[in-house]
Amino acid sequence: MSRSPGTPRLLRRLNDRAALELLLADGPLTRAELGERTGLSKVTAGQLLARLEERGLVEVAGERAGGRGPHAALYAVAPSSAYVAGLEVLPHGLTVAVADITGRIVVEVTVDPDDGDPVKAVHSAVARACETADVGLSQLRAFVIGTRGVVDPGSGDVRWSYDLPAWHVGVLASLRQTLGPSVTIENDVNLVALAEHSYGAAAGHQDFVVMWAGVGQGLGVMLGGRLHRGITGGAGEIGWLPVPGEPLPSDVSEPQSGSFQRLVGHDALRGLAGAPSGATVADLVRDGDAAYLDAVAGRLAVGAAAVAVVLDPGLIVLSGDVGRAGGERLAAKVEEAVARICPSQPRVVPTRVAGNPVLRGALVAALEQAREQVFSDTV
Repeated sequence: MSRSPGTPRLLRRLNDRAALELLLADGPLTRAELGERTGLSKVTAGQLLARLEERGLVEVAGERAGGRGPHAALYAVAPSSAYVAGLEVLPHGLTVAVADITGRIVVEVTVDPDDGDPVKAVHSAVARACETADVGLSQLRAFVIGTRGVVDPGSGDVRWSYDLPAWHVGVLASLRQTLGPSVTIENDVNLVALAEHSYGAAAGHQDFVVMWAGVGQGLGVMLGGRLHRGITGGAGEIGWLPVPGEPLPSDVSEPQSGSFQRLVGHDALRGLAGAPSGATVADLVRDGDAAYLDAVAGRLAVGAAAVAVVLDPGLIVLSGDVGRAGGERLAAKVEEAVARICPSQPRVVPTRVAGNPVLRGALVAALEQAREQVFSDTV
């Protein structure tokens, strides 16, 4: 079979994509600067910018003073060329953030999912967010939804979720019928890993894990710069890790019965502090003395060491309300405790993602999808 060389149309598309990515990363840029960084001539760079400006993908964002001649126009990706939505679904609330194509969050709203139908709840929340931001629903190019459930990597559907029983197989198809084919559902801790990788504690690392310590325990695994979900989507369900001294679960339909969950769950950490059942664990960890943090770190280190001896990720990021509250103090103590029982001795650091990490990760994933669509269809 004969192969034809690259056509002018293909070359223009490749040049457009490279220019748009460069403007996102380093913009605004002048025509001359864009030409220098892409290797295009000034004439070709000018034609490219004119084409992208005509399509509404690029706009003039200011001027740069030069020598004695006229000021040079600065070009940037037009924020309004596309929008995305990221969502976090919890039993008590549904949070939506809408961001423009540059990644700037334009609105974030939380609603009470009082309707038992997840499709109606999501549509209502997204519509309210769009109305607040004065963004048309048709301008949203991607929707990524974070949930505590296990998501099947093959179908993209929720296999099961203990505290969101309405989120089950078939929800994804219904959501796509309502909002369009660009809806994606992802495990919440996997989205936290994306956020940490993009602009958090794991930026620049291709192999790391996020340990989510909170009401439930979770693990986000990134190997070679790609999320590792497992064959069934169950990779990272670390709450079920067998732990010496803790009973094995007799019924896996009980979400709090996993051995590691029993060791480091909120009830266990309250018990360590001798605090009443209503005490806030984050406050106990944040204000805990050295002895209490040593005890918490020793328990978390059991799970961290188990992960390290199997995956050897080199870096473990502590997140969730416990990890965030413990900060550098707790992370350092977990690292010391892991080093005593694990030969690989990974670094342990606290999360560095500001705001809602699940939501931020959902936007990372949604922006990747939207930019692939928008930037690949310029000619």
